[in-house]
Amino acid sequence: MMNDTTFLDVDQDIAVQLMLFDDLVRIALSYSPIMKYQGEIINSLNSGRNLAKVQILQNASGFANYSGGNQSLVTMGLNQRGDQLGQIANGYRAGVDLRISLYDLFGRKHLLKQADANYRASIVQKDIIELQLRREMITIYQDMITAQQVLKYRLMDEQSALAALRIIEAENQKGRVTSEVFATATNRYVETKVITEQVKGDFLKNVHQFESLVGVPIQRMKRF
Repeated sequence: MMNDTTFLDVDQDIAVQLMLFDDLVRIALSYSPIMKYQGEIINSLNSGRNLAKVQILQNASGFANYSGGNQSLVTMGLNQRGDQLGQIANGYRAGVDLRISLYDLFGRKHLLKQADANYRASIVQKDIIELQLRREMITIYQDMITAQQVLKYRLMDEQSALAALRIIEAENQKGRVTSEVFATATNRYVETKVITEQVKGDFLKNVHQFESLVGVPIQRMKRF
């Protein structure tokens, strides 16, 4: 284990430690921030589409009231037989007032088409983002595997240089090697150490980029 923050063993292949790639893609489709964002866009446009369907009702208003009185007649009239007609003043009254503008009458169809087209476009956009996400995951996944292999060999080279330096140090203490040989061995180890740290940084960068894409920590991608 190279670092507790990666939860990965450098000496074991990444493909063996992590889930199958298709399973990782399924996780990314559920937890990736970019997929969550696109999902919210789809929900928003779907709500807008539903709102457009009932928007015409904003011009409708209802009313209800109750009037009380002494049963007196408030309107008078004559029917064909000459009888008096009247309306009792007290009682409940309710109704709906609907006013439709020319814009609502002729533009509503186009508004609904636009809202529906925007919603369908967001679905297609989600499919495109899924494809882009899969491609980016493939790239970083392969880079992560390559960086791990390079790091594995660099660590072996570093250990070899360190072992050689320990031998030279022991011989130097006994006066059996020159200062130039000791300096060469020291420089050799330092150079391998620097390269190892650079490769380790590349490996960790790929791991964290992969975590960001998938949307979960690397330890949740491991096989159990």
